Amino acid sequence: MKSTHYIAEPNILRIVPLGGLGEFGKNMMVYELADTILIVDAGVMFPEEDMPGVDLVIPDISYLLQNAHKVKAILLTHGHEDHIGALPYVLRQINAPVYGARLTLGLVENKLREHDLHHKSTLHTITADSVLHIGPFVLEFVHLCHSIPDAMAVALRTPVGVILHATDFKFDHSPVDGRLTDEEKLRRLGDEGVRLLLSDSTNSEISGFTPSEQELERVLDRLIGQAPGRVILATFASNISRVQQVIDVARLHGRRVGVTGRSMITNTRMAAELGYLTPPPEGLMTPEQMTHLPPEQVVIVCTGSQGEPTSALVRMSQGQYRRLQIGKGDTVIISASPIPGNERMIHRTLDNLFRLGADLFYDELSDVHVSGHGSREDQRRMIELTRPEYLLPIHGEYRQLVLHARLAREIGYDDEHLLVIEDGQVVEVSQEGVLRGEPVTSGRVFVDGLGVGDIGAVVLRDRRHLARDGFLVVIIGLDAATGEVLLEPEILSRGFVYVAEAEPLLEEIKELVWDTLDRYEHAQAISEHLHLALGDFCYRRTRRRPMILPLVFEL
Repeated sequence: MKSTHYIAEPNILRIVPLGGLGEFGKNMMVYELADTILIVDAGVMFPEEDMPGVDLVIPDISYLLQNAHKVKAILLTHGHEDHIGALPYVLRQINAPVYGARLTLGLVENKLREHDLHHKSTLHTITADSVLHIGPFVLEFVHLCHSIPDAMAVALRTPVGVILHATDFKFDHSPVDGRLTDEEKLRRLGDEGVRLLLSDSTNSEISGFTPSEQELERVLDRLIGQAPGRVILATFASNISRVQQVIDVARLHGRRVGVTGRSMITNTRMAAELGYLTPPPEGLMTPEQMTHLPPEQVVIVCTGSQGEPTSALVRMSQGQYRRLQIGKGDTVIISASPIPGNERMIHRTLDNLFRLGADLFYDELSDVHVSGHGSREDQRRMIELTRPEYLLPIHGEYRQLVLHARLAREIGYDDEHLLVIEDGQVVEVSQEGVLRGEPVTSGRVFVDGLGVGDIGAVVLRDRRHLARDGFLVVIIGLDAATGEVLLEPEILSRGFVYVAEAEPLLEEIKELVWDTLDRYEHAQAISEHLHLALGDFCYRRTRRRPMILPLVFEL
């Protein structure tokens, strides 16, 4: 697929998903009308197991770069990483004002400061009552319940109708912050007429309504109340509502609360300053208090719910966290569900914690997490409130998008009014109808250390190859004039065979190298032949395919 400069039709709205459709994470949606592009969200996703060395995955924004002069705003629906994590990488290349709620922008400011971009970005605070006029768009916002305060849907009023971008949501009648999903505003939009609803599909495989946060509070009350020693709870650093629940429950049981993990400390401090988190009157514990207070008086909230290698909980599980050592008598609660692709890292952390003798509670054993995403009945409720003409399921892997569409079919929608698409597949909305347009370039850009986009498919393939079968290097020095061997062949091996036990095999390899030197004179011919011959030989003898690197120097 090839992106081009699109010549916009003045009365055709183009909706371009660059992330989050057919995958979990890196949510990014583009709305393009006439000479104006609005971006809704800029998220990251966790690397999968077949992406060795990759730190983050962000959307491919080639289409936006080719149309950068049209980008007038970036709208952020809430402060989770899969919606704001790619923002620093986008803002390095696209200069556009950013709009979001106070908490969302507080999290963004922390992130931009880490990337030394806070002085280059224009941030504008909005509320659910804000109305923005940007180019041909009039934008309104709807408060939604989620697992973080200040989540908002975006209603885009356009010449072709109202488009409602309903990001992550659920209908919780007892949220931690007391703010319900604004059903009345959703109903009013439905009465006015919603042309197209884009709605969260994450939990479309789960029947019923998503449980209330109040149910989780009862579970935490029981677990913290019966814990004999310290309680260590791991959750996302952006889950401010969960931190507040822990503070409230811990106080009931006479326990102090502390937070640890760099992002957890930064986010809770910012949330408290903005009034989204109410610390206990005595304040949060210092690191010294966490270790010196009696264990039965201590609750610690930390990062590491997804088994992230450098997180606080993972380092504790490995005995490498200087401040805290987990052992018998400690209760560890993992208050998050696994993000697809992270299961193995999480299980490794759980195994280590069990080895240390901790008492563990996690998703498969106990109801220690409540999803912030609506299940099938929440999704049905959103459709029934807004009564859209068309439905476009977003935010989910492909099966979840399909199941969301099937739910709408049960309500009475026909296939012509259901749009199941993936990243890069364009939807065009006009007065006549909603159709699929020409696809654009989309995909995954890998962040590895300071490198962004320099790790592609070939590099990942080589890394997987090296991890699986190792490598074999043959170093030879030839006389540039005569072709005579000046440096006897040296063979290096890593991850292929254990050298001390493979002398006979390496001797055979050396004989094959000498045979090649007898048959060929030029360095290029020697290198090419060795690459093929050694590859075949190693596979015949070991059924392994190490990476073969012949280095033939002319001296």
